[in-house]
Amino acid sequence: MDVDTPRSNARGPVTIAYIAQSGGVSIPTVSKVLNGKKGVSDETRARIEELINRYGYRRPPNRSNVVELVFRELESMWAVEIIRGVERVARKNRVGLMVSEFGLHDTAAASMDDTVERRPRCVLSVAQLSDEERDQLRAKGIPFVVFDPTTDLPDDVPFVGATNWRGGRSATQHLIELGHRRIAMISGPDDVLCARARLAGYRTAMQAAGLTVAPDLVIGAPFTHEDGYAAACTLLARPDRPSAIFAGNDLQALGVYRAARVAGLRIPRDLSVVGFDDLPIVAWADPPLTTVHQPLTEMAMAATELALALGRGEEPAQVGVEIATTLTVRDSTAAPGPDLA
Repeated sequence: MDVDTPRSNARGPVTIAYIAQSGGVSIPTVSKVLNGKKGVSDETRARIEELINRYGYRRPPNRSNVVELVFRELESMWAVEIIRGVERVARKNRVGLMVSEFGLHDTAAASMDDTVERRPRCVLSVAQLSDEERDQLRAKGIPFVVFDPTTDLPDDVPFVGATNWRGGRSATQHLIELGHRRIAMISGPDDVLCARARLAGYRTAMQAAGLTVAPDLVIGAPFTHEDGYAAACTLLARPDRPSAIFAGNDLQALGVYRAARVAGLRIPRDLSVVGFDDLPIVAWADPPLTTVHQPLTEMAMAATELALALGRGEEPAQVGVEIATTLTVRDSTAAPGPDLA
């Protein structure tokens, strides 16, 4: 790159990271020059100031020293784990944390107006921001990160998610290795990205093992206890019922537990069950649930670090980050009985 050529044809505003790269110095060095702090030689300071003037760097608008964490609803059991992760990183960076909740459709716009007016340092959104909401934040220079997106996002939208496909595959492989062949799945809604990925992982593992995925073995349902129960009742009422059920999340899996009790089946002797998420409550289920651990706290920490970096004007190495899932084996899975193998 020719450093004598102004960055007039580059996309977006000039960032601290760009100034640092152009001057061959670190981002903290540029920050010291911008804030008039000591610890920078006169020669380096003069070079950085010349680059700042040449490229027309402008400070981001004044923002409060707060990370705003936005939910669509706070009633889920996931919220506590997410807040815990965000709070850890905010405290380490001496940044405040504000938790907001706003609903869908016509109430969302007003709530986003409130967020923009507060001018947080950055926004971490568990809510799935609309195109208009993202544009609104960009227009005010407020960086944002989407947490665990439920829909496909444009390539330039930063996000942190989990390896849902790999989690679905590992859960199904575990059941196959135990000897199960008729494995059902209660998937999530078809329009939810993570549900599609978990189902794809299940199908991949079944096909790799040479097992047929019969249409009657897969039921799509919302991620709730009641819907998991209803789907499991349908599966367990079949003459050739499955010997194992992989539920799309832990709430559905607890619904499977209830359906098994109603059907007079014991877990894992008569039916193996695997969930997804590893919510704290499932370790206390009877029996404790085998489930895919989705590292919600670690995901929230990574998302907060990314949002704060964007707020400092840094260019991230990755716009999208996926944190690895792992299988937590407990007592809800076992080899199938002789009549079900």
